[in-house]
Order: sequence, then structure tokens, then C-alpha cells
Amino acid sequence: MSQPVHYPSFQSALLQRGVLTQEQIQAALEEAGKLPLERYLAQSKLLSPEALTLTVAAYFNLTPITLPPALIPPPELIDMVPSQLWTRLKAVPLMKLGQRLTVVFGDPFDLLAQEEVARNTRLEIIPLVASEREVTDALGRAKARTDAANPKLAMENIMKGLDADIEFSSEPQNKEESIDQTLETAEEAPVIRMVNMMLVEALRTGASDIHFEAMEKSSRLRYRIDGALIERPSPPRALHNAIISRIKIMSDLDIAERRNPQDGRFKVKALKKEVDIRVSILPTIHGEKVVMRTLDKSNLAPSLSSLGLDDFAFQAMKHAIEQPHGIILVTGPTGSGKTTTLYSCLQDLNTPDVNIVTAEDPVEYQIEGINQVHVNQQTGLTFASVLRSVLRQDPDIVLVGEIRDGETADIAVKAALTGHLVLSTLHTNDAAGVIPRLIDMGVPPFLIASSLILAQAQRLYRKLCPLCKKPTEVNPDVLVANHIDPAFFEGATLFEAGGCPKCNNIGYKGRGAFMEVLPVSDAIRGATVKGSPADVLRNIAIQEGMATLKDVGLMKVRSGITSLHAALEVTGSE
Repeated sequence: MSQPVHYPSFQSALLQRGVLTQEQIQAALEEAGKLPLERYLAQSKLLSPEALTLTVAAYFNLTPITLPPALIPPPELIDMVPSQLWTRLKAVPLMKLGQRLTVVFGDPFDLLAQEEVARNTRLEIIPLVASEREVTDALGRAKARTDAANPKLAMENIMKGLDADIEFSSEPQNKEESIDQTLETAEEAPVIRMVNMMLVEALRTGASDIHFEAMEKSSRLRYRIDGALIERPSPPRALHNAIISRIKIMSDLDIAERRNPQDGRFKVKALKKEVDIRVSILPTIHGEKVVMRTLDKSNLAPSLSSLGLDDFAFQAMKHAIEQPHGIILVTGPTGSGKTTTLYSCLQDLNTPDVNIVTAEDPVEYQIEGINQVHVNQQTGLTFASVLRSVLRQDPDIVLVGEIRDGETADIAVKAALTGHLVLSTLHTNDAAGVIPRLIDMGVPPFLIASSLILAQAQRLYRKLCPLCKKPTEVNPDVLVANHIDPAFFEGATLFEAGGCPKCNNIGYKGRGAFMEVLPVSDAIRGATVKGSPADVLRNIAIQEGMATLKDVGLMKVRSGITSLHAALEVTGSE
């Protein structure tokens, strides 16, 4: 075991670890003025938080640690002292063993912090050091867990002072609004605060959808979190119509219309981020139901590399989007993240020297630098008509939200053949099914073989909560029934869902995507021209290295990311 290195000064630690030069240190000292060097470095962007943390740890002979993004401190340790103490000292307790308490400090220069924690807990402190941001985030998750354990209290806390924390905006329209009793009620403070509460709590919990519906004698509020609907404390039934009207006002919809469905959208600024809210209102027998989808740009994958693809799939996708022309098709059922995957591709392709135009129904995420067109079937603005116009706009890359008919498919394929990179989605069961589907739409096989460069199928799966997942043994009968070789899991520890406040006692937290990527090789092209069925194309792709949806799912199970039940839930037994 190596001996700890003792540095005579913080400056020498910076030098000997090679994170800053002498010239940079001197410039930093001049810039810092009376501010201590370590404080200046923490506030400036001269050093990354990770590099500063490691240097500080080396200087004080402390052990550096990286806190997992999902870490929640044990409640029994947090409750040992008032929560304000942990916040003030920028410290988070990790583990207690006998009379020893392991504590992570975000400010190791606060030499009195260890003593204060030891005095308040009456325990021996084993100090670790992490970045201040990681410590603060962990304390925030601890508070969120406390709020989740007491929904009524959480709702009250959310509503306190909410008006200053949230802003709304809708698409401007020249439309007169009638002032009636419904409008007056909808603009009363309790109703506004209740709607604000719904939105803020949804953003805090990471909900993808908010369901607010009328029952016979009550209202029901539910959030879709990681694919599952979770019921939350609901507003009074007497306020139901007023809440619906308030949402209509924010979405610039007709508050007097209660017999027909309506769609709208607005933006909300809360929790230091701006989120688009897509609104769908549906009349039911007991009153109107509203579903609000949260479209948070921060949840978009910043690049292709962040999608969690295996090496074969990543290299195939990367090679495909780098092509100057051709068509890339992503397939899967509704709600499987197809558009999100295409957006991640566009993030890599979005540069000033490239003209990108999209045709979407609707435009889910508004991205800077990309020309996005909202398709409207009711006005005759179809995918086909938009695509024809787009091709006259000198595009380099075209994204078509969905290929729904033969006309759109024909135009997309011809666009790919005339020097454009086309990205779109399709509804098939697997990647190999893309080619027969295009043929069914009337596209000649030789045109498909010449234009298609990659097909991808995907499904969203639920990730196990890392805090409460528990080891499990798989029933051999389940493996046999689902045609899984038991030898595949030999030496691996499999997990199943548990349940804790952090995951709303579901056992799952967050979602990912199983992706089956089929690059179109010469062998695939030859089989396409011959009109080969999907199973032949699929077998060729597997021989060339493609991992099927089921194979990808089982690999995630073996890695402990998800459960066998959750994987088979979306991939099936075949």
C-alpha cells in the first residue's frame, strides 16, 4: 500500500499533481485578491470540480469519492442532527459502523466542520471529500424523500410562495376571451396555486404526464413516473371545472367549449428550467379530463453516445448519421422513445454549416438551430405536402416525424436518393420488418436497397431503483418458457424490484431503451432486391453481429440494470 503524500502547501499540491502551472497559479492569486486561493478556484472555472476535489483530498490526506447520481443518505443518519446542520456544513452522512460515522464533506477547507459533526453526533468521524455540487444534490434528494413520505406536507410546502417560482407563457393568438363566471373562478388564487402545485410536483418527481380526471364524486390526480401511473392527493371536486378552465386559459384554448376535445400547449419556467407542456382535454361522462405531457429538454440525450448503446450498435448508428445521403428509420410502438432517439442524432448533426428541417406532428421539443414545421392534417398540411416543400428549402438533413403512407414513403426514399440524409420513424415489430413494411407501402425493393442505410427497433424499459433492488433467483421454468439458456446468467447476480420512498415504492426509477440496430449491408441489400421475408433479413443481420431486442434486454438483466420481468415485459418471450 502506498504511503500518503504530504504537500507543504496547497499551491505545491496543485503543482505536483499537474493540474495548474506556476504561471496559472500566480495569475489566479492576482485575480483572487484577498480571497483565499482555494475559494477562488472553487468559484472560477479554471479547474473542474472533480480536479479541485482530488487536489484538496490529496492536500488534506482525505479520501476522495464520487457520489452516485441516485444516492440518498440513510434517513436514520440524516435525522441524527437537525437537517439544517448538514446543509450549513455542506456534509452528508453515508454509513455508521459501531461508533464510527462516515461523512462526505463538500468543503474540506472548513476544518471545524468535522469537529462540529463529531460534537453533535457524539461519534468518531471518518471524513471523505466530494464536490460541493454532489453533496448538495444528495441532501436535496434526502429532502425529496421526506416530502414523498408525507404527500400532504409536501403539497403544502410546494404551494408556499409558489407564485414567485413559476412563470407561464403560451403561443400568442389574436383571440378575444369572454369574461364570465368560469373565467373569474379560474383566475382565483386557490385555483392558480393548485395548478402550479400540480406542475411543480410533476417536474420534481420527473413525471412524463399529469392526469387530472373527473370521477362521479371526486377528482383524481395521477402522475406517470417511469411508465407507471402513481396516484397523488387530489384537489377538491368542487374546484375541478375551475382547474380545467385555468389550464385552458394557460393553453389559449376555448374555456366555453366542453363538448369537444381540445389540444394546446404552453411553457412553464420552474425549478430553474423551462419546460414545454403539451395539453390534451377530453370530455368524459363525469366532466373533462386533461392530460399534460411534460417535454423537458434537459431530459434529451445530449448526443448519440449517451444513449447507452452497445459497441456494435453505436458504431453502426454513428457511421449511418455520418453519411451524406440515405434514409435511417427508427421503429417501435407509440411511446417507445423513437423521436427522442432521432433528436439525439440531430444533436450530433446540428452545426452551423448544415441545414436541418423537420416535419413533426406535433413538434415535441423546440431545438435551437433547427427549422421545425408542425404538420396539421386537418388543414391539409400533411407529411407528404410538407416534405415536398421542405425539399425546395435546400436541406442537408430532413427529419420526418412518421412515415404513415405510401406517398410519404415514396418522397422520403427519393429524397434520400437525391443527396439528402433522411431520418424518420415507422411502426413495425422489429428492425428487419422495416423493409417488408416499405414494400407493402408500394416502394420498389430496388429503391429500398439503394436508399436505406440503417433500421433500428427500440423499446423502453424500466430501470431498477439502485437503492432498493434486491438479489433474486430466477425460476428455471421461466427461463424455459421464454427460451432463455440458463447458462447465460451463470456467475451473474440477478435483481428484482424492491420498494422505497425514492422510487415511490415501485422498485423502479428511470427508464432506458433496448435498441436493435440493423445496418444495411451488401447481403441485406441483395436479400431486399430478391424480396426476402423479414425472418431471412433478420437471420442475415444476426450473423453479421446484430443483437436482437431480447438479447439486449437480457444483457441489461445480467448487468443488474433491470429485472428479468421488466425486460420480458417489453421484449416478449421470442
